[in-house]
Amino acid sequence: MLLNVVDVTDKCIWIAPAIVRRGPLQIAISTAGESPFLASTLRARLERWLGEEWGPFTQLVGRVRRRLRARGVPLIDQTKVYRRLLRPELRALLRDGQADAADALAAAIESSAGRSPGRVALVGAGPGDAGLLTVAGRELLSDADVVLHDALVEPAVLALAGAQARLVNVGKRGGRPSAAQAEINEILIAEARAGNFVVRLKGGDPFLFGRGGEEVQALAEAGIEVTVVPGVSAALAAPAAAGIPVTHRELASSVAVIAGRGRTEDGHQLEALAQAAETLVVLMPGSALEEITSRLAQVVGEARPAALIASATTPREHVVRAPLGRLAQAARAAGVEPPATLVVGDVAALGLDAGQDLATEEAQLL
Repeated sequence: MLLNVVDVTDKCIWIAPAIVRRGPLQIAISTAGESPFLASTLRARLERWLGEEWGPFTQLVGRVRRRLRARGVPLIDQTKVYRRLLRPELRALLRDGQADAADALAAAIESSAGRSPGRVALVGAGPGDAGLLTVAGRELLSDADVVLHDALVEPAVLALAGAQARLVNVGKRGGRPSAAQAEINEILIAEARAGNFVVRLKGGDPFLFGRGGEEVQALAEAGIEVTVVPGVSAALAAPAAAGIPVTHRELASSVAVIAGRGRTEDGHQLEALAQAAETLVVLMPGSALEEITSRLAQVVGEARPAALIASATTPREHVVRAPLGRLAQAARAAGVEPPATLVVGDVAALGLDAGQDLATEEAQLL
């Protein structure tokens, strides 16, 4: 006789798992009786993640599978079709009740068996913390065949790639051997033409000083399907992690963002932006920090509040605050290393760790 005693596992012959049911798709969750609450909580989370569309989606995949097997399509080519069926657009159609459109898209994917065209997704990896990667980015990363990633993408983010993914570091680091942009474009095109799904994983947002526009243009000219998934930029995330609002009703109603290298070295863009915006964010000032702060101090004054946030949102995060005229010196004394984000403006005096030190230094400077 089978016996179950609720919450008393040593008196049970069997235990009941928590079940997520989506038509033919069923997922059982068991904690071996350790915590029914945990099993129930995980079930609730999975039910929110796996919407009702997963039932008809599972049935659709089953229909495609039977047709592919009937045609004698090799398993390796079947697998490529199944992975392409995982594209979120297909489930979105089913979620919206467009079953006919979903069938048509699935048929188009099925017909490409054995000659599957590759595609590329430019995905913003965010500022560092893997938890700040978007849901869409995480899903694409888990399905990728090849991941071409920047050097500064955190290992925790790369760990979200599927076991089948091949990771290729194509990051650029100042003063170090790096892949040229033309070379990166060529790799993207070659991998896609080989039938792979390629994720180009770029720190922050692909289109904010990430040269994502150049990559999209090269892919479009090569006839490669490309998708762009925005990311959380350090321009906003780094100040936010330090508790610094880049806009504030009483202090700043405008913000400008500029790169700390490249075109800031030409003309007077840096100074012009500092005069035009109440908050200035400089991404990746790097070794030019002293020059940049000196130039800015001549425009907005040495006493202007400033902050440097290094390795934002990671366990290595380090925030240095000082009046603009002393920030570079304070950063050197603190041993701050790239990557870092510079914030200049009255809002830099605010934040989670803002205290009397900045006010005291400002008074001494004045």
